[in-house]
Amino acid sequence: MKQRIFGLENEYGLIFSPDGKVYLPVEKVLGYIFEGLIPNSWPSNAFLINGARFYQDTGCHPEYATPECDNIFDLVTHDKAGERLVEGCLPLAEERLKAEGINGEIYIFKNNTDSMGNTYGCHENYLMKRDVDFWKVTEQLIPFFVTRQIYAGAGKLLKLSGKMHYFMSQRAQHIHEKTSSSTTSSRSIINTRDEPHADAEKYRRLHIIVGDSNMSEFSTLMKVGVTAVVLSMIEEGFTVPSIELEDPVKAIREISRDTTLKRRVKLEDGRELTAIEIQRVYLERAYDYLASTAVDPIAEDIVRKWETTLGKLEEDPRQLSRQIDWVMKKDLMISYMEKKECGWDDPRILMMDLQYHDVSRSRGLYYVLEKMDMAEKVVEEEDIHLAMSEPPQTTRAKVRGDFIRFAREKNRSYTVDWTYLKLNGYWEETILCMDPFISSDRRVEELIATAAGHRFSK
Repeated sequence: MKQRIFGLENEYGLIFSPDGKVYLPVEKVLGYIFEGLIPNSWPSNAFLINGARFYQDTGCHPEYATPECDNIFDLVTHDKAGERLVEGCLPLAEERLKAEGINGEIYIFKNNTDSMGNTYGCHENYLMKRDVDFWKVTEQLIPFFVTRQIYAGAGKLLKLSGKMHYFMSQRAQHIHEKTSSSTTSSRSIINTRDEPHADAEKYRRLHIIVGDSNMSEFSTLMKVGVTAVVLSMIEEGFTVPSIELEDPVKAIREISRDTTLKRRVKLEDGRELTAIEIQRVYLERAYDYLASTAVDPIAEDIVRKWETTLGKLEEDPRQLSRQIDWVMKKDLMISYMEKKECGWDDPRILMMDLQYHDVSRSRGLYYVLEKMDMAEKVVEEEDIHLAMSEPPQTTRAKVRGDFIRFAREKNRSYTVDWTYLKLNGYWEETILCMDPFISSDRRVEELIATAAGHRFSK
């Protein structure tokens, strides 16, 4: 697998449940959430000491963008660190409200739809070299992304024609185009916005908005890890012939609705294949790719997990009731329905559909499963805790995180974005950081040393 920069952006659902009939604008609740991460301020866009970005997105959704990672496991770790940081804001925010005489609970959900049918996203980012034929890559990737939901979907209850159905993916029903530059009005399988946050002559960014937000660490690992392998193999010329779908938007919705995984979708050449069969075509090509490259233990491990997962999905998806979000949640619901003798339209089942995604480890249903050893861990909790305050040590995020830590400790005014740093009042020089693979910058070290009042030694 090629060296690559990865990033995940998760928009969170936010609800305030007051004790009594109190109207409170969600903007005010969100402001207190922000204060939990950035004391004494009410920003709409802030970078943190771990190199991540926390900000307000469209529709008053708190959004957490991981720092740049060059390792899949680092990405899973920092994605979970975002959950922990958001969860940690809840007690302070509720106390601030209580001080104003407003009692109640704040709920934050790592999901993709609300009760009104609105959707908010989980965006994946993969750095690509500029000299790669972007459109050729995207055409090859569309069938892969349409079918990837069988192990990356988070599961969702939706009512159709007056009857409740369980779908594999939360985002699939909100996709309208194959490709588009928009992330809201015409959501697409692949977003074409060319915003690399790096040297634009060397790089571009593959921005994917079709995926679900995952609670399961295993699902996140598979979602990003398998995509990285497939992207690398296509870039290296290991393409998949005659795999184009006749109607990708129709196919992604049909696959999502069929949790038996038997639904066949039509290809442009007239063949009809299941999602598992299409994924296996990519899997076979991935093995060809791995056989042609130097040994890569992480890529090989991901591909083996991919093959095992497809086999279990074909035999009986419930074999993955510790790994895959949509299977875990469905299994939990079915167990409850059998115990309570109720159906899919029972309000308690609808509530479970939401509660599974609660980031609070004291009440979220995913974390109930985790405490019962019914959810497979991929990364260590100690590493997640460390990632809440420490950036990845091998990417540009380290430069940014160390800079922000220094500026805050010295109470210095600063300006930061993905590609630049500036310590206001010193030098008045903006330092560009255009290479996301570089984890140190002598200019930043010199700036910090000068601002700290120390002589910089060469």
